[in-house]
This record gives sequence, C-alpha cells and structure tokens, in this order.
Amino acid sequence: MKSVPSRVALRRLLPYFRPYRRSLFLGLACVVAASAAANAIPGLLRRGIDAMERGVNVGDLWQLGAVMLVTAAVAGAFRFGMRELLNSISRRIETDLRRDAMARLLLLDATWFGARRTGDLMARLTNDVQAVRMAAGPAIMYFVNTIFGALFALIMMVRISPSLTLFALLPMIGLPVLMIRLGRAVHERFESVQSQFSTLTTRAQENLAGVRVVRAYQQEPAEIARFADAGEEYLQRNMHLARLNGLMNPGFALLAGLGGAITIGVGGRQLIDGTLSVGAFVAFGIYLAMLTWPLIALGWTINLFQRGAASMARVLEILDAEPRQVRDGGTASLPDATGGRALRFEHVWFAYPGGAADEEPRWVLQDVSFTVPAGSTLAIVGATGSGKSALLDLIPRLYDPQRGEIFLDGVPTRALPLSVLRAEIGYVPQDTLLFSETIRSNVAYGLGDEPASYAAPTHTAEHAVPLGDDVPPEVIEATQVAQLTDTLSALPGGFGTTLGERGVNLSGGQKQRTALARALARRPRLVLLDDALSAVDTNTEAAILRGLRGALEGRTAIISSHRVSAVRDADHILVLDDGEVVESGRHDALMASGGRYAQLLHLQELREEVEVG
Repeated sequence: MKSVPSRVALRRLLPYFRPYRRSLFLGLACVVAASAAANAIPGLLRRGIDAMERGVNVGDLWQLGAVMLVTAAVAGAFRFGMRELLNSISRRIETDLRRDAMARLLLLDATWFGARRTGDLMARLTNDVQAVRMAAGPAIMYFVNTIFGALFALIMMVRISPSLTLFALLPMIGLPVLMIRLGRAVHERFESVQSQFSTLTTRAQENLAGVRVVRAYQQEPAEIARFADAGEEYLQRNMHLARLNGLMNPGFALLAGLGGAITIGVGGRQLIDGTLSVGAFVAFGIYLAMLTWPLIALGWTINLFQRGAASMARVLEILDAEPRQVRDGGTASLPDATGGRALRFEHVWFAYPGGAADEEPRWVLQDVSFTVPAGSTLAIVGATGSGKSALLDLIPRLYDPQRGEIFLDGVPTRALPLSVLRAEIGYVPQDTLLFSETIRSNVAYGLGDEPASYAAPTHTAEHAVPLGDDVPPEVIEATQVAQLTDTLSALPGGFGTTLGERGVNLSGGQKQRTALARALARRPRLVLLDDALSAVDTNTEAAILRGLRGALEGRTAIISSHRVSAVRDADHILVLDDGEVVESGRHDALMASGGRYAQLLHLQELREEVEVG
C-alpha cells in the first residue's frame, strides 16, 4: 500500500467535518464559553475574600455566592453541550470513515486482495478508525479547551500581577521541546503497536476460519503458542508506548509544580509587602492551577493527535487504493436480448499477477479461443490445475487477461461497466461461500430491489418447499432446481433457518446446492458453474442436472467439471490441459477420437468402480 505522510494524514479528515460544520461551530463555541465561565469563578472568589477583609454584610456575601453558583452551572451546561456536540460528530465521522473504507474495499479487485492480509484490513476498519475518532472529537475538544482555558487564565494572571506571572511561567519554556520530542516518539511507537495488532488479528482470524484443520492435525498447542507469542509482542510494544506516555504527564506536571513553587515564594513575598491582596494571591494560585491543567492535558491531547495521524495514514492506504488490474471505466452497453448472451474468447492468455516484473509469466491459460452461441451450453473439462477456474474467473472480470480479448454479444467485456457485465451473470465458484444469514437471504442475495427481467421456463418440483409469505417465486424455483427441498424440509426454520459462519451448519453438498440456487434465482442470461456439483453424490447430481436442463433452457451456460458425466450432454465441450485447448467437440465425437477426453472419462469410471468396490 502507498504510505501517506502522517503530517498530512489528518488534513484528509477535513472533508468529513463538512456535513457537520454547524454542529462543530456550536460545539467549539460551547468550549470557549465554558472556559470563559470557569475562569470567571476565581475572580468572584477574589472579590469575596477581599470584601471579607474590608468587612461587608452577610447579604452581599450570599449574593456573591449565588453569582458564583450560577456561573458554575452555566459553565457546566456549556461543558455538557460541547461533549454532546463534538463527541456526537466524532461518532458520525467514525461511521462515515468506516463506511467509505468498506466501500473502497468492495471496489478493489482480487489482485489487490491477493497481496493483503484479512486480519490487517479488519484492524484498520476497527482499531485504526477508533483512534481516528478520538482525534476527530475528544482531541479537538480538549485542545481548544486547553488553548482558551490557558489563554483566559493567563490574561487574568497578568491582570493580577504581570511580574508574578512572568516568574511563574519561566519553567514552562521547556514545554514545547518536551512536546515535540515525545510527540514524534509517540507517533512511531503507536504505528508499531497498530502494525502488531494487525498481525494479532490476522492470526486470530486464520485460526478461527481454519479451526477444523487445526483440530484435525492436532495443532491446538502450537497455534496457542503462536498466538501467545504474537500477543506477547503486542504487549511489549504497548508497554514501550505506555512508558513513553508515562513520561509525558509527569514531565508536564513537574514543570507546572516548579511554577507553583515560584508562585508561593514570589507571590508570598508580594503578599507580605502588601503589593498583593489575599484575595488576589488566592485567585492567582487558582488561575495558575487552571493554566497548569491544560498544559498537562496538552500532552494527552497531542498523544491523541499522534495516534490519530498514525491510524489515519493506515486508513488512507485503503481509501487511496486503486484496483491493480481490473478497472471499472467502461461506458459501452449490451444489445437487447430475449434469452442468453453469446460469448467469445479470442487468443486469451492469462497468468495470475504477483510475479517479478522481469520474470516470465507462469501462464495459466495459453492462446484460448472459442465461441459460445447464445442459449447454448459449453462444458469445460480437464485435470486439476488445467485452468478451468481461471477461465471462468475471467468472464465476470474477477481478473483480466494479459493478452487477448473476451466478448459478450460482440462487445468487449473491458468496455462494459462492471455493474452491467455482472448483472448478466449467475456465478457459482468452486469455493462455496454462504453468509451468516437465513437461507432465504442467501438464495435471494442477487435479486436486489428489481425483479429479474428475463424469466426462464418455470420448473415444477416433486416436493413442496417450506416457505414464508415473503419468499419470492424466483427463490422457490431456484431452490427446487438445486434439489434443496429435502434439506429445507428437514430444517425447523425452513427458509428462515439462520446459517452459521460460511454456512458451517450445512454439509458440503448442501452448501453447493444453496450457492447454485443463489445463482439461478436472479435468472441470469449467462450461467457459470465452476465444478459446482463436486460435493454432491452422483444421484443428487443426476437430479440437479435434469432440473438444470429445463432451468437453463434459452440461457447461455458454461459448466466446468472434473466429472465427465456432468457435461456429456453439453452442446460443445472444451478439453483443457496445462492451460491449452487440446480437444473440442461433442461428447460422441470426442469419445470416438480416443483422445484426452476419453482418457478422463475412463479414469473417472475406474475411480467410481474402486469407490463402489
């Protein structure tokens, strides 16, 4: 990721304040008003003490006390207002920033994510955004409070005794040097802490996602030890930061304490000489304390700004990220169609990005060309690693080929907006992902707010599906085709059953059938099935294929599979070997030629005989 200098990182936060600038102005006005009201109280106290020395009636003192009480109440009301307004703004900015970062992540391509760790991205969306919030709200509030509180106190101190003020502030000369030196160190150490937090989050995420593998290989003690090591490193980096923070406040307090000692010595002498009244001496001491506290709080405030700058720089690496390969800049449109779309590959070469610039690409697909007429079915077969999944990934532009072009109804897919291209496609990837929502929500995931414009022939199932009144007909039909009816009948909630993370409470075959139903529910014109039936048994596969023949009627379909039985009825079959098309044709012709396709079918039959035996 491109690194953003911390000195400019917080400037990039300014546009997020614009929608809330009125509340920001009112909040800052409350800060100033609260500081002014609070600084009026020692002056009232001075008047009271001096009045008692001169001898006044009790009624005047009660009146002065009432004024002080009202002033304190006003200051408290303004402090409530500043916290309510400024903390609310910071929460809203936190939400906006996290939303924008998430939106940017969803626009980035697979190549970009291939070089990133999920745990690191999660840390930036959570811990780093929280640190930015503290800089956008509490840090600004206390910084303004510090400036105006100190300014008002300083003015009142000068009015009481300019010479005493000068002596009291002499120790404060070292304050800027201390702030600058420690502030830089805080920034560096906090960046180190956040980096280790990303490592810790990644370790936790990988172990939780792969908990079955960890248990199967009995690696619990080893993973616990690795997590403990990462946690210990996180602790040590936090301790380094804590020790630095521990130096800041005592350092500021020491300088303030020296100012207090000078006040007692010099101010006491002026009191004895009669150049300073008792009330003025007491008020000056209170003002010095009111000046001292902002100076101490200034260290904490600078700490928040330094942390916020470090975290904002990390968040900006997401906000400023651009897709590394697949860019959405197309403006073309597709011609009207009543059924499927025609697809054409022309001399396509593809290698997964990530190699060195001067290194020869490791081609996954090599000079692949074929045409799929609208409404027909193309099957792709080949051994593991032959390039089947890569070929299907190129069609919705999860990746782009390095050479060659792909056309949909004669229009280059790169010339189409991604939203237009992907709206035409129903895709079932090899690795099934289901969301932690209801089965209904998972199957209806691609429907959006608008009904599908192309309705395929209705498929009638043998079994009724348990459903609610809000289940769309597209979901019902797709569920029936995918042979999910028995599964839904066995679940107590039917369509309303909530799935665990990644659909953990379903079997592999049930998850694949749910993903298949999700692809079919949007009634796409182009259906891509990437070994979508690998986890189902042969009987279920046969039933699904029978349903698919009706459901895919009129649509264009591309089906990749390692099972030849799943593709033998396709209109055309491509055989891939090491990324190249080595055979093509219909099933009977390919079997008659006795080539690679026939060998794959023979190996499959032998494997099935061994499994049965």
